[in-house]
Amino acid sequence: MSLPLFAVVMLALLIVGYTLYGRIISRQYALSDASKTPAEEINDGVDFVPTKPFYLLGQHFSAIAAAGPIVGPIAACITFGWLPCILWIGVGVIFIGAVHDFSALVASVRHGAKSIAEIVRQNLGKRAWLAIMVFIWIALVYVIVAFADVTASTFVGQTEELEGTTAFNPGGAVAAAASMYLVISIVMGLIQRKWNPPLWLLTLIFVPATLGVVFLGTKLSTLLIFTQKTWGVTILAYCFVASIIPVWLLLQPRGYLGGFILYLALAVGVIGVFFGGHEIQQPAFKQWTGAKMTDALFPFLFVTIACGACSGFHGLVCSGTTSKQIARESHCKPVGYGGMLLEGFVAVIALATVMIRGAGEALPGPGKIYGEGIGRFMTVITGEGSLRFAMTFGAMAFSTFVFDTLDVSTRLGRLILQELFGSRGAVSSAVATLLTLTVPFLFIAIQAPPLPGQKPSYMMYWTLFGTSNQLLAALTLLGITVWLKRSGKRVWFTVLPMLFVMVVTLSSLVIQIQAALQEPPSFSAGFVNGIVAILLTALALQLVLESALVLLRARPQPSPARG
Repeated sequence: MSLPLFAVVMLALLIVGYTLYGRIISRQYALSDASKTPAEEINDGVDFVPTKPFYLLGQHFSAIAAAGPIVGPIAACITFGWLPCILWIGVGVIFIGAVHDFSALVASVRHGAKSIAEIVRQNLGKRAWLAIMVFIWIALVYVIVAFADVTASTFVGQTEELEGTTAFNPGGAVAAAASMYLVISIVMGLIQRKWNPPLWLLTLIFVPATLGVVFLGTKLSTLLIFTQKTWGVTILAYCFVASIIPVWLLLQPRGYLGGFILYLALAVGVIGVFFGGHEIQQPAFKQWTGAKMTDALFPFLFVTIACGACSGFHGLVCSGTTSKQIARESHCKPVGYGGMLLEGFVAVIALATVMIRGAGEALPGPGKIYGEGIGRFMTVITGEGSLRFAMTFGAMAFSTFVFDTLDVSTRLGRLILQELFGSRGAVSSAVATLLTLTVPFLFIAIQAPPLPGQKPSYMMYWTLFGTSNQLLAALTLLGITVWLKRSGKRVWFTVLPMLFVMVVTLSSLVIQIQAALQEPPSFSAGFVNGIVAILLTALALQLVLESALVLLRARPQPSPARG
């Protein structure tokens, strides 16, 4: 199969999935624009703001699209080949991931734009709420561990195509560009806060400035040269600051500019796939099992690809911010279901960046593969002479996705701890943030750098990250299923994906626990993963038990399930 044909098939599959299966799911929820949404009822101009679906889709997409649909598919392709990856992405995103996002969004809208945890509390009780809050916090910690280390890996090292060039360090160029990108985001936030100029004027100035810092980064590539561990700790320090400062100062302007980078990278990927003349060189299939227990295709293909097909993190976004901006119930389909399909296409482009690598070629980490691949695609537009700029842009686009997820995850982790302990205020915020970042700091500070030929350090945690993330999606679908069942509604479209993901993720946890028991007690990645896997399994089973008890003693009753 040629690369363009591969992309056409996937695009057609996603479009058909949205048109047909998306319509079926919409009918199950009986979406009605006659029902007022929380955004319409409250409309406080701060959190609850009715927003046009086109603009809301862009905001929602930039919030959910991070490193997951990039790193996961590339890592899975390296281990299992591209054919199993594309089958799972195509089937998973249409029948599971998009259904999860759509359902989480509708459920939140029907519950007054409450969070997934609060929906669980209302339908399953306080014990289930406590279990899912702890589960979410642990999952967020693993997001920070994996994503901080993967970002640090893009700030160091050499790129094969540019080795031997004088006075140029590709990793340093990405680090400089990413650092300057954060600075101009803060400048934009300050200007917007103080003078509130028109958004079109800010866009006209700061979007080109974002591309300008990429070029400037290629000229300052030797300015910020540090080890990967140093960068990892620095990124965690950034997370601490970013998660406690006002959202207008960094999170909002950086997210706005990051959306343009995301769309530009996606457009570059499409152009490169169709017009770059690249051929598929990686094998379609590699192995069913590997040397280690965690190299088996089932269940680890599914949890390695993670957000590329299904993500529990998306449910937090759907019920945290997006549901407060839905103007009409019918908008849930393009924003919730359609947004996940767009993320699936991000995974397809990421997969293409590794499929064009030579079969016998030594492969770097997924972050570098993506950055180099987007750089190759970009030279179709800019020419081979701009290879430095193109590859720096590709790697910075990757780190841009990750920064958005890192500080949002840290902020959510802080808020969860504050809610659990009922504390507020500046001191409480700082302490809760430090607690959220303590485990990631220990992982990054103690973990030895990988030896030549070994997987990047973050891949030691990626499997459990993907497992916890997808198990959170299964638990979210479980809570929604209980709500629908208690309301006397059909539940097949949430039960079937919930059962599949639950079996996959619990199987993954059991195998990781078995692997950990073979190691002596220590702070090694494998042993710690095993301990955390035990805790996640216990929390998941607690939620399953609470759901069963509620369903056994409950009778169908009127609820906002229909609107």
